[in-house]
Amino acid sequence: MANRNEPLHQIKSRRDAALKALVDGVPFLAWVGIRFDRRGDELTAVLPFQQKLIGNPLLPAIHGGVTAAFLETAAIIELAWASQWEDVEQGRLTPDADDPSSLPRLPKTIDFTIDYLRSGLPRDAYARARVVRSGRRFASVYVEAWQDNRARLFAQATGHFMMPQDE
Repeated sequence: MANRNEPLHQIKSRRDAALKALVDGVPFLAWVGIRFDRRGDELTAVLPFQQKLIGNPLLPAIHGGVTAAFLETAAIIELAWASQWEDVEQGRLTPDADDPSSLPRLPKTIDFTIDYLRSGLPRDAYARARVVRSGRRFASVYVEAWQDNRARLFAQATGHFMMPQDE
């Protein structure tokens, strides 16, 4: 049981460090520029616009593969975050990006289906994932992505993942 008198700044610091270690453990995220904003246990993936993300310069539109990677990454990080939240809160898990052995293993994608609802415009994109069902071995996640207006999605996805097994 966590110390109920633990100062809030220590809890927040532990949460932020755990999320940073989780994200820093996936080098692709830094290359594409994906980051995560945390509010309590809720994560929002952020894909800051960069010219290299444009797939069709005539439209211009964000490349569909970038959109797919963004949504799949949001789903995997959300699932890993949700599955380790209790251990981070209790102080039982303190991952460190400099020590790969301290990082939790990430869920593996079984399948991932994307609905491209409209072109991704040349601006920042945001995504939120929601774990729909999670068991000991498998999980389902729904993700939605928007740009300027959350009510106007440009893509959504559903994925099924195999959860890491303790050895």
